[in-house]
Amino acid sequence: MQLRDVTAVTVPRVGRVEETGDPSLPYRLLDRDGIEVAAVTEFLLDMLADDDSPASLRSYAYELLAWFRFLWALDVPWDRAGRAEARDFALWLRVVKKPPRPWRPDAPAPGSVNPVTGKRYAGENYAARTRRHARAVVRSFYEYHRDMHGRPLLNPFPKTKRADDEHLNAHHNPLHAFKHPARRAPYQPKEPRRTPRGIPDQAFNELFAALPSHRDRALVAFYISAGPRASELLGVSRDRVSPGDQTIGVIRKGSRALQWIPASSDAFVWLRLYQQQIRPQAIDGPEEPLWWTLRCPIRPLSYDAARMVFTRANETLGANWTLHDLRHSAAKRMVRDPKLSLTDVQWVLGHLHISTTEQYLKARELHQTGEKSQVASSGRGPDGLQRYYEAAS
Repeated sequence: MQLRDVTAVTVPRVGRVEETGDPSLPYRLLDRDGIEVAAVTEFLLDMLADDDSPASLRSYAYELLAWFRFLWALDVPWDRAGRAEARDFALWLRVVKKPPRPWRPDAPAPGSVNPVTGKRYAGENYAARTRRHARAVVRSFYEYHRDMHGRPLLNPFPKTKRADDEHLNAHHNPLHAFKHPARRAPYQPKEPRRTPRGIPDQAFNELFAALPSHRDRALVAFYISAGPRASELLGVSRDRVSPGDQTIGVIRKGSRALQWIPASSDAFVWLRLYQQQIRPQAIDGPEEPLWWTLRCPIRPLSYDAARMVFTRANETLGANWTLHDLRHSAAKRMVRDPKLSLTDVQWVLGHLHISTTEQYLKARELHQTGEKSQVASSGRGPDGLQRYYEAAS
């Protein structure tokens, strides 16, 4: 096996992922000469035919761009790459620093801990989860070409040593935790285990007070009471809001199914104030987006714009909370209630397996100090959920 010094390998930032605007192929990978990489296009088309979302195609395309850049730097064709290139790519991702980003002079150092939240800022190197995802994407790319075309003969990223590990969770019981293979696959980083981190009540009150507009207060009120993912709430249209039933309809990230979830009455009050504020300008069609920018010309509110609003509120407090922390906080508040069943929480959060919801039980154990839950509810099922959200208001 050829030995390389990966620290001496210079990987130019050539090639790019292009958004096409074509629903039949939302993204494609272009090489260093601006030519479409046919092997990646075929793989992405297969993903699209398998009903993967455009967001997944985009994520896979960027991971494959990193792999192809590495191979271009080594001058190795993609179908000639072997275990040596897989090993060196894993080492390179481990030691290389992420591309530099423009930082403010007063920005905290990468990897430092925020004194207000206790959360660590992103470091200079790629996280283990990022490296695990990159390996999984490249492996699936080669598995597709091996199945369809019979080449290359061997996948550069092999599976685990034991053959029975391949179908370990084939008949998984949703009521039980997932089983883990006997050992990790070669060049697969260890999976970090993190406890979901929510926002304490007092910190949330300070954060909510720092929000500058009714729109932002409405967004955060929905996040903290209903627990949707950031993209799910931003994708709500005007016809998927039911103040009378106190529910909103979100398209779930994984299944892309429409689900009506309950939210607090306060969230609908802030929503109404926001709608009155922009009513002369907003588009009133039933299928139009619910969330819009406040500056003219108004545009549908994107994830990046919502994140920047949250970032400015963080700067006021010297914190580094994220939009996803609101989802964790909502889950912890629900799990903390002794009269709300775990399956209720699973349904509201849209978790496919209850083992995903069980990770929030650790937070419940930390709060079992004999004090009553701040959010009271009685009963299980829909009635219990309704009382929960009425109390959360």
